[in-house]
Amino acid sequence: MGMNKETKTEKYARAQEIRNTKKMREILEDLPRFCRQYFRGIEGTTGARTRLAYAYDLRVFFEFLQKENTSLSGMEIREYPLDILEKIGKEDIEEYLEYLTYYEKDGQIFTNDARGKARKLSAVRSLFKYFYTSELLTRDVTALVPLPRLHEKPIIRLDAEEVETMLDKADTGADMTKKQLRFHEKTRVRDLALLTLLLGTGIRVSECVGLDLEDIDFKEKGLRVHRKGGYEAVVYFGDEVEEALRAYLEERAGILPKEGHERALFLSLQNRRITVRAVENLVRKYAGLATSLKKITPHKLRSTYGTSLYRATGDIYLVADVLGHKDVNTTRKHYAAIEEDRRKGARNAVQLRSPSGDGNTPSQEDPSGSAPV
Repeated sequence: MGMNKETKTEKYARAQEIRNTKKMREILEDLPRFCRQYFRGIEGTTGARTRLAYAYDLRVFFEFLQKENTSLSGMEIREYPLDILEKIGKEDIEEYLEYLTYYEKDGQIFTNDARGKARKLSAVRSLFKYFYTSELLTRDVTALVPLPRLHEKPIIRLDAEEVETMLDKADTGADMTKKQLRFHEKTRVRDLALLTLLLGTGIRVSECVGLDLEDIDFKEKGLRVHRKGGYEAVVYFGDEVEEALRAYLEERAGILPKEGHERALFLSLQNRRITVRAVENLVRKYAGLATSLKKITPHKLRSTYGTSLYRATGDIYLVADVLGHKDVNTTRKHYAAIEEDRRKGARNAVQLRSPSGDGNTPSQEDPSGSAPV
Protein backbone atom coordinates (compact mmCIF):
# COMPACT_ATOMS: atom_id res chain seq x y z
CA MET A 1 0.00 0.00 0.00
CA GLY A 2 2.25 2.77 -1.28
CA MET A 3 1.75 6.42 -2.05
CA ASN A 4 -0.30 5.78 -5.19
CA LYS A 5 -2.96 4.10 -3.07
CA GLU A 6 -3.28 7.13 -0.82
CA THR A 7 -3.65 9.35 -3.86
CA LYS A 8 -6.44 7.18 -5.30
CA THR A 9 -8.42 7.19 -2.07
CA GLU A 10 -7.90 10.90 -1.56
CA LYS A 11 -9.02 11.54 -5.14
CA TYR A 12 -12.40 9.92 -4.42
CA ALA A 13 -12.76 11.87 -1.17
CA ARG A 14 -11.95 15.12 -2.94
CA ALA A 15 -14.56 14.39 -5.60
CA GLN A 16 -17.16 13.98 -2.86
CA GLU A 17 -15.97 17.19 -1.22
CA ILE A 18 -16.28 19.10 -4.50
CA ARG A 19 -19.79 17.76 -5.08
CA ASN A 20 -20.88 18.88 -1.61
CA THR A 21 -19.21 22.27 -2.07
CA LYS A 22 -21.16 22.89 -5.29
CA LYS A 23 -24.44 22.07 -3.53
CA MET A 24 -23.44 24.37 -0.69
CA ARG A 25 -22.90 27.29 -3.05
CA GLU A 26 -26.39 26.78 -4.47
CA ILE A 27 -28.02 26.86 -1.04
CA LEU A 28 -25.99 29.88 0.07
CA GLU A 29 -27.85 31.86 -2.60
CA ASP A 30 -31.02 31.30 -0.52
CA LEU A 31 -29.48 32.34 2.82
CA PRO A 32 -28.63 35.73 4.34
CA ARG A 33 -25.24 36.96 3.18
CA PHE A 34 -23.84 36.89 6.73
CA CYS A 35 -24.16 33.09 6.64
CA ARG A 36 -21.13 32.99 4.35
CA GLN A 37 -18.98 34.31 7.18
CA TYR A 38 -20.44 31.67 9.50
CA PHE A 39 -19.66 28.78 7.15
CA ARG A 40 -16.15 30.05 6.54
CA GLY A 41 -15.69 30.28 10.30
CA ILE A 42 -16.67 26.65 10.99
CA GLU A 43 -14.88 25.18 7.97
CA GLY A 44 -11.87 24.11 10.00
CA THR A 45 -13.93 22.15 12.54
CA THR A 46 -16.60 20.54 10.34
CA GLY A 47 -16.78 18.39 7.23
CA ALA A 48 -18.44 19.42 3.98
CA ARG A 49 -21.40 17.08 4.59
CA THR A 50 -22.04 18.57 8.03
CA ARG A 51 -21.93 22.13 6.67
CA LEU A 52 -24.26 21.15 3.84
CA ALA A 53 -26.76 19.68 6.33
CA TYR A 54 -26.57 22.87 8.41
CA ALA A 55 -27.22 24.96 5.29
CA TYR A 56 -30.36 22.99 4.44
CA ASP A 57 -31.65 23.33 8.00
CA LEU A 58 -30.84 27.05 8.23
CA ARG A 59 -32.78 27.62 5.03
CA VAL A 60 -35.85 26.16 6.72
CA PHE A 61 -35.29 28.47 9.71
CA PHE A 62 -35.05 31.65 7.65
CA GLU A 63 -38.02 30.64 5.51
CA PHE A 64 -39.99 30.27 8.75
CA LEU A 65 -38.96 33.78 9.84
CA GLN A 66 -40.00 35.24 6.50
CA LYS A 67 -43.33 33.45 6.59
CA GLU A 68 -44.26 34.15 10.20
CA ASN A 69 -42.76 37.62 10.79
CA THR A 70 -44.62 40.43 9.03
CA SER A 71 -41.67 42.82 9.32
CA LEU A 72 -39.52 40.39 7.30
CA SER A 73 -42.07 39.13 4.79
CA GLY A 74 -41.37 41.93 2.33
CA MET A 75 -37.60 41.47 2.40
CA GLU A 76 -35.56 38.88 0.51
CA ILE A 77 -33.86 36.43 2.82
CA ARG A 78 -30.52 37.21 1.17
CA GLU A 79 -30.86 40.82 2.35
CA TYR A 80 -31.47 40.02 6.03
CA PRO A 81 -28.91 41.90 8.16
CA LEU A 82 -27.08 40.19 11.00
CA ASP A 83 -28.86 42.28 13.63
CA ILE A 84 -32.16 40.48 13.00
CA LEU A 85 -30.69 37.70 15.14
CA GLU A 86 -30.63 40.19 18.03
CA LYS A 87 -34.38 40.67 17.67
CA ILE A 88 -35.22 36.97 17.90
CA GLY A 89 -36.51 35.88 21.31
CA LYS A 90 -36.88 32.61 23.17
CA GLU A 91 -40.54 32.45 22.18
CA ASP A 92 -39.62 32.73 18.48
CA ILE A 93 -37.36 29.68 18.76
CA GLU A 94 -40.08 27.75 20.58
CA GLU A 95 -42.57 28.68 17.86
CA TYR A 96 -40.07 27.49 15.26
CA LEU A 97 -39.91 24.08 16.92
CA GLU A 98 -43.70 23.94 16.93
CA TYR A 99 -43.75 24.95 13.25
CA LEU A 100 -41.38 22.09 12.39
CA THR A 101 -43.95 19.54 13.55
CA TYR A 102 -45.89 20.13 10.33
CA TYR A 103 -45.40 22.63 7.53
CA GLU A 104 -45.95 22.91 3.79
CA LYS A 105 -43.62 24.19 1.07
CA ASP A 106 -44.23 24.23 -2.67
CA GLY A 107 -47.25 21.98 -2.23
CA GLN A 108 -45.26 19.39 -0.30
CA ILE A 109 -45.88 18.44 3.34
CA PHE A 110 -42.97 18.14 5.78
CA THR A 111 -43.03 16.71 9.30
CA ASN A 112 -40.38 16.37 12.01
CA ASP A 113 -40.23 14.17 15.07
CA ALA A 114 -38.13 15.05 18.14
CA ARG A 115 -34.97 13.86 16.41
CA GLY A 116 -35.58 16.01 13.33
CA LYS A 117 -36.38 19.05 15.48
CA ALA A 118 -33.22 18.53 17.55
CA ARG A 119 -31.09 18.39 14.42
CA LYS A 120 -32.60 21.57 12.98
CA LEU A 121 -32.31 23.41 16.29
CA SER A 122 -28.66 22.34 16.51
CA ALA A 123 -27.97 24.12 13.21
CA VAL A 124 -29.59 27.33 14.48
CA ARG A 125 -27.71 27.02 17.77
CA SER A 126 -24.42 26.68 15.92
CA LEU A 127 -25.14 29.85 13.93
CA PHE A 128 -26.01 31.91 17.01
CA LYS A 129 -23.10 30.54 19.00
CA TYR A 130 -20.63 31.42 16.26
CA PHE A 131 -21.68 35.07 16.06
CA TYR A 132 -22.03 35.35 19.85
CA THR A 133 -18.52 34.01 20.51
CA SER A 134 -17.25 36.25 17.69
CA GLU A 135 -18.70 39.16 19.72
CA LEU A 136 -20.98 40.17 16.85
CA LEU A 137 -24.10 39.31 18.88
CA THR A 138 -24.72 40.47 22.44
CA ARG A 139 -26.65 37.34 23.41
CA ASP A 140 -27.34 33.79 22.32
CA VAL A 141 -31.06 33.26 22.78
CA THR A 142 -30.92 29.67 21.47
CA ALA A 143 -29.02 28.63 24.60
CA LEU A 144 -32.26 29.26 26.54
CA VAL A 145 -34.17 26.64 24.55
CA PRO A 146 -33.36 23.00 25.39
CA LEU A 147 -33.10 20.42 22.64
CA PRO A 148 -36.23 18.26 22.32
CA ARG A 149 -36.00 15.18 24.47
CA LEU A 150 -35.11 12.17 22.38
CA HIS A 151 -36.46 8.73 23.10
CA GLU A 152 -33.62 6.28 22.60
CA LYS A 153 -34.34 3.93 19.73
CA PRO A 154 -33.27 0.33 20.10
CA ILE A 155 -30.16 -0.45 18.10
CA ILE A 156 -31.19 -2.69 15.21
CA ARG A 157 -28.68 -5.30 14.17
CA LEU A 158 -28.61 -8.80 12.75
CA ASP A 159 -28.08 -11.81 14.98
CA ALA A 160 -25.63 -14.56 14.04
CA GLU A 161 -28.30 -16.72 12.38
CA GLU A 162 -29.59 -13.80 10.30
CA VAL A 163 -26.06 -12.94 9.17
CA GLU A 164 -25.52 -16.50 7.99
CA THR A 165 -28.90 -16.57 6.23
CA MET A 166 -28.21 -13.26 4.51
CA LEU A 167 -24.87 -14.44 3.16
CA ASP A 168 -26.38 -17.76 2.09
CA LYS A 169 -29.10 -15.94 0.13
CA ALA A 170 -26.48 -13.76 -1.54
CA ASP A 171 -24.49 -16.87 -2.44
CA THR A 172 -27.30 -19.09 -3.70
CA GLY A 173 -30.02 -16.67 -4.80
CA ALA A 174 -32.58 -18.71 -2.85
CA ASP A 175 -36.12 -17.25 -2.63
CA MET A 176 -35.43 -14.61 -5.28
CA THR A 177 -37.87 -13.67 -8.01
CA LYS A 178 -37.06 -14.52 -11.61
CA LYS A 179 -36.15 -10.90 -12.28
CA GLN A 180 -33.85 -10.81 -9.26
CA LEU A 181 -32.21 -14.05 -10.33
CA ARG A 182 -31.33 -12.61 -13.74
CA PHE A 183 -29.35 -9.84 -12.06
CA HIS A 184 -28.01 -12.21 -9.41
CA GLU A 185 -26.25 -14.30 -12.03
CA LYS A 186 -24.20 -11.23 -12.96
CA THR A 187 -23.59 -9.81 -9.49
CA ARG A 188 -23.44 -12.84 -7.16
CA VAL A 189 -19.68 -12.86 -6.58
CA ARG A 190 -19.47 -9.08 -6.22
CA ASP A 191 -22.45 -8.87 -3.87
CA LEU A 192 -21.16 -11.68 -1.67
CA ALA A 193 -17.74 -10.01 -1.44
CA LEU A 194 -19.28 -6.65 -0.64
CA LEU A 195 -21.60 -7.97 2.08
CA THR A 196 -18.85 -10.12 3.59
CA LEU A 197 -16.56 -7.09 3.68
CA LEU A 198 -19.14 -4.87 5.40
CA LEU A 199 -20.08 -7.57 7.92
CA GLY A 200 -16.47 -8.64 8.48
CA THR A 201 -14.84 -5.25 9.00
CA GLY A 202 -17.55 -2.77 10.04
CA ILE A 203 -16.38 -0.14 7.54
CA ARG A 204 -18.80 2.59 6.50
CA VAL A 205 -20.57 2.34 3.16
CA SER A 206 -18.80 5.52 1.99
CA GLU A 207 -15.46 3.93 2.88
CA CYS A 208 -16.44 0.78 1.02
CA VAL A 209 -17.38 2.45 -2.27
CA GLY A 210 -14.25 4.58 -2.10
CA LEU A 211 -11.91 1.59 -2.07
CA ASP A 212 -9.45 1.14 -4.94
CA LEU A 213 -7.70 -2.05 -6.03
CA GLU A 214 -4.44 -0.83 -4.48
CA ASP A 215 -6.08 -0.38 -1.08
CA ILE A 216 -6.08 -4.13 -0.45
CA ASP A 217 -3.00 -5.76 1.03
CA PHE A 218 -3.49 -9.52 1.22
CA LYS A 219 -0.09 -10.05 2.82
CA GLU A 220 -1.07 -7.98 5.87
CA LYS A 221 -4.79 -8.67 5.40
CA GLY A 222 -5.47 -4.96 5.59
CA LEU A 223 -7.55 -2.31 3.83
CA ARG A 224 -6.64 1.35 3.58
CA VAL A 225 -9.81 3.37 4.12
CA HIS A 226 -10.53 7.10 4.09
CA ARG A 227 -12.25 7.89 7.39
CA LYS A 228 -14.65 10.68 8.28
CA GLY A 229 -12.66 13.76 9.13
CA GLY A 230 -10.21 13.26 6.29
CA TYR A 231 -7.71 10.86 7.86
CA GLU A 232 -6.77 7.42 6.64
CA ALA A 233 -6.57 4.17 8.56
CA VAL A 234 -5.81 0.51 7.97
CA VAL A 235 -8.61 -1.93 8.79
CA TYR A 236 -7.72 -5.60 9.05
CA PHE A 237 -9.85 -8.49 7.78
CA GLY A 238 -10.12 -12.20 8.43
CA ASP A 239 -10.06 -15.33 6.30
CA GLU A 240 -13.71 -15.21 5.21
CA VAL A 241 -13.32 -11.66 3.92
CA GLU A 242 -10.08 -12.61 2.15
CA GLU A 243 -11.72 -15.56 0.43
CA ALA A 244 -14.68 -13.47 -0.77
CA LEU A 245 -12.42 -10.63 -2.00
CA ARG A 246 -10.09 -12.98 -3.89
CA ALA A 247 -13.06 -14.61 -5.62
CA TYR A 248 -14.40 -11.22 -6.67
CA LEU A 249 -11.01 -9.94 -7.83
CA GLU A 250 -10.64 -12.99 -10.05
CA GLU A 251 -13.94 -12.07 -11.69
CA ARG A 252 -13.11 -8.34 -11.63
CA ALA A 253 -9.96 -9.01 -13.70
CA GLY A 254 -12.15 -9.93 -16.67
CA ILE A 255 -14.18 -6.70 -16.57
CA LEU A 256 -13.26 -3.62 -18.61
CA PRO A 257 -14.12 -0.57 -16.48
CA LYS A 258 -15.31 2.71 -17.92
CA GLU A 259 -12.71 5.45 -18.30
CA GLY A 260 -11.97 7.08 -14.97
CA HIS A 261 -13.11 4.03 -12.99
CA GLU A 262 -10.20 1.70 -13.74
CA ARG A 263 -8.91 1.53 -10.16
CA ALA A 264 -12.27 1.28 -8.37
CA LEU A 265 -12.58 -1.97 -6.41
CA PHE A 266 -16.33 -2.49 -6.63
CA LEU A 267 -17.96 -1.85 -10.00
CA SER A 268 -21.60 -1.46 -10.97
CA LEU A 269 -23.22 -3.32 -13.86
CA GLN A 270 -22.37 -0.25 -15.93
CA ASN A 271 -18.68 -0.89 -15.07
CA ARG A 272 -18.43 2.32 -13.05
CA ARG A 273 -17.51 2.72 -9.38
CA ILE A 274 -20.48 1.46 -7.41
CA THR A 275 -22.46 4.17 -5.59
CA VAL A 276 -23.62 4.43 -2.00
CA ARG A 277 -27.22 4.22 -3.16
CA ALA A 278 -26.55 0.99 -5.06
CA VAL A 279 -24.97 -0.60 -1.98
CA GLU A 280 -27.93 0.51 0.16
CA ASN A 281 -30.31 -1.11 -2.32
CA LEU A 282 -28.47 -4.43 -2.46
CA VAL A 283 -28.18 -4.57 1.35
CA ARG A 284 -31.92 -3.93 1.60
CA LYS A 285 -32.61 -6.68 -0.93
CA TYR A 286 -30.55 -9.40 0.74
CA ALA A 287 -31.55 -8.38 4.27
CA GLY A 288 -35.19 -8.61 3.21
CA LEU A 289 -34.60 -12.22 2.22
CA ALA A 290 -33.00 -12.94 5.60
CA THR A 291 -35.47 -11.16 7.89
CA SER A 292 -38.77 -9.43 7.21
CA LEU A 293 -38.99 -7.83 10.66
CA LYS A 294 -35.90 -5.62 10.60
CA LYS A 295 -35.13 -2.64 8.40
CA ILE A 296 -31.47 -3.22 7.62
CA THR A 297 -29.14 -0.62 6.11
CA PRO A 298 -25.36 -0.70 5.59
CA HIS A 299 -25.01 1.16 8.90
CA LYS A 300 -26.91 -1.66 10.62
CA LEU A 301 -24.33 -4.09 9.22
CA ARG A 302 -21.69 -1.87 10.85
CA SER A 303 -23.57 -2.12 14.16
CA THR A 304 -23.79 -5.87 13.69
CA TYR A 305 -20.02 -6.12 13.32
CA GLY A 306 -19.39 -3.82 16.30
CA THR A 307 -21.69 -5.95 18.46
CA SER A 308 -19.96 -9.18 17.45
CA LEU A 309 -16.52 -7.69 18.07
CA TYR A 310 -17.50 -6.35 21.48
CA ARG A 311 -19.07 -9.64 22.55
CA ALA A 312 -15.92 -11.48 21.46
CA THR A 313 -13.39 -9.13 23.08
CA GLY A 314 -15.17 -7.12 25.76
CA ASP A 315 -12.86 -4.25 24.79
CA ILE A 316 -14.88 -1.09 24.09
CA TYR A 317 -11.72 0.84 23.22
CA LEU A 318 -10.77 -1.71 20.58
CA VAL A 319 -14.28 -1.51 19.08
CA ALA A 320 -14.08 2.29 19.01
CA ASP A 321 -10.69 2.17 17.29
CA VAL A 322 -11.71 -0.39 14.67
CA LEU A 323 -14.96 1.44 13.86
CA GLY A 324 -13.14 4.77 13.62
CA HIS A 325 -14.98 6.49 16.48
CA LYS A 326 -12.94 9.40 17.78
CA ASP A 327 -14.85 9.42 21.07
CA VAL A 328 -15.26 6.12 22.90
CA ASN A 329 -18.50 7.46 24.44
CA THR A 330 -20.03 7.31 20.96
CA THR A 331 -19.24 3.60 20.91
CA ARG A 332 -20.35 3.05 24.49
CA LYS A 333 -23.75 4.60 23.75
CA HIS A 334 -24.38 2.07 20.97
CA TYR A 335 -23.34 -0.95 22.99
CA ALA A 336 -24.72 0.03 26.40
CA ALA A 337 -27.05 -3.00 26.49
CA ILE A 338 -24.13 -5.38 26.01
CA GLU A 339 -22.20 -3.60 28.76
CA GLU A 340 -25.21 -4.08 31.04
CA ASP A 341 -25.18 -7.82 30.27
CA ARG A 342 -21.47 -7.95 31.09
CA ARG A 343 -22.04 -6.14 34.38
CA LYS A 344 -24.79 -8.61 35.28
CA GLY A 345 -22.41 -11.44 34.43
CA ALA A 346 -19.97 -10.10 37.01
CA ARG A 347 -22.42 -10.69 39.88
CA ASN A 348 -20.71 -13.86 41.07
CA ALA A 349 -17.20 -13.08 39.87
CA VAL A 350 -16.02 -12.07 43.35
CA GLN A 351 -16.37 -14.82 45.98
CA LEU A 352 -16.71 -13.67 49.57
CA ARG A 353 -16.85 -16.96 51.46
CA SER A 354 -15.40 -20.41 51.00
CA PRO A 355 -17.46 -22.76 48.82
CA SER A 356 -16.71 -25.63 51.21
CA GLY A 357 -19.82 -24.90 53.22
CA ASP A 358 -18.01 -24.83 56.58
CA GLY A 359 -18.53 -21.09 56.88
CA ASN A 360 -14.83 -20.45 57.27
CA THR A 361 -13.07 -17.91 55.16
CA PRO A 362 -9.42 -18.40 54.20
CA SER A 363 -7.09 -16.98 56.82
CA GLN A 364 -5.18 -13.82 55.89
CA GLU A 365 -1.63 -14.65 56.84
CA ASP A 366 1.56 -13.14 55.63
CA PRO A 367 4.03 -15.36 53.77
CA SER A 368 6.15 -15.85 56.89
CA GLY A 369 3.39 -17.68 58.69
CA SER A 370 2.75 -15.06 61.35
CA ALA A 371 -0.65 -14.46 62.92
CA PRO A 372 -3.53 -13.19 60.80
CA VAL A 373 -3.60 -9.43 60.37
